[in-house]
Amino acid sequence: MKGKVAIVTGASSGIGKATALAFAREGANVVLADIDAHKGKEAAHSVRCNGCQAIFVECDVSRPEQVEMLVRQTMSSFGRLDCAFNNAGIEGEQAPTADSTEVNWDRVMNVNLKSVWACMKYEIPAMLKNGGGSIVNCSSIAGLVGFPGVPAYVASKHGMIGLTKTAALEYVKQGVRVNAVCPGVIDTPMITRYTRGNKGIEGQLAAAEPIGRIGRPEEIAEAVLWLCSDKASFVTGIALPIDGGWIAQ
Repeated sequence: MKGKVAIVTGASSGIGKATALAFAREGANVVLADIDAHKGKEAAHSVRCNGCQAIFVECDVSRPEQVEMLVRQTMSSFGRLDCAFNNAGIEGEQAPTADSTEVNWDRVMNVNLKSVWACMKYEIPAMLKNGGGSIVNCSSIAGLVGFPGVPAYVASKHGMIGLTKTAALEYVKQGVRVNAVCPGVIDTPMITRYTRGNKGIEGQLAAAEPIGRIGRPEEIAEAVLWLCSDKASFVTGIALPIDGGWIAQ
C-alpha cells in the first residue's frame, strides 16, 4: 500500500478506525470521513502516528454533495485515489416490518445504501484518472440472510450487495474492482448499543457464533486490506462473509 491513497468512511471508531489504521500500517495515506468530528480527528491523529499522512473530513455520507466534496478534497490533497472502504452505516430502530416507520426506513436507506451509491459515483471517476483502483463496501451477514426486527437494515445491506455486483461488472475492464465484506457480530459501538453492556446478551451473541466468540474490528480490516491489495487482483463482485461461521449454520 506504500504511496497509495485510501478513503475510509465511518472512520471515527470500530471497523472504520481499525481499517484506517491498517491502511496506514501498510504505508497508505488515508482520508478519514465521519459525521463525528471530534472522534474523527482523534482517529486521524492515531493514523499519523503510524508515520503516514492522514486528513479528516467531516462528511454526512447520506448527502451526495458532501461525498463529492470528500472525494474532491482527497484529490486536492493527494492527487489520486486508489482504495475506498465505504463503511459508514447505522442499524436504525428495531421493530417488525408492519410496525416500522417511514422515517426510520428513509434514514437507514439513505445512510446505508444511498451513501454507497454516492460514494462510488464520485470515487470511481477519481480512480479511473489513475488507471483504476479497488472499492470495498461494508455490508453484513444481514445482507445475506434475514434478521427479524430490523427490516430496513436488512434490506439496505442486501441492496448494497446487488449494487456492489453491478458496479463490479460495469468497471472491471477499466481496472476498478468492487467487492463487499459481510461482517458477523463484531465488537463495535453498534453492538455495544444493542447489548447496553448486558453480559448475558453479549454471551448469547458469542454463543450464536460457531467460532464461539465475537469478532474484532481488526479481523475485518485485514480482509478489507487484502481485497484492496494486488494480492486480490482476480477478485471482484464478491460478498465475503467474515462471520465466524454464522451463515454456514
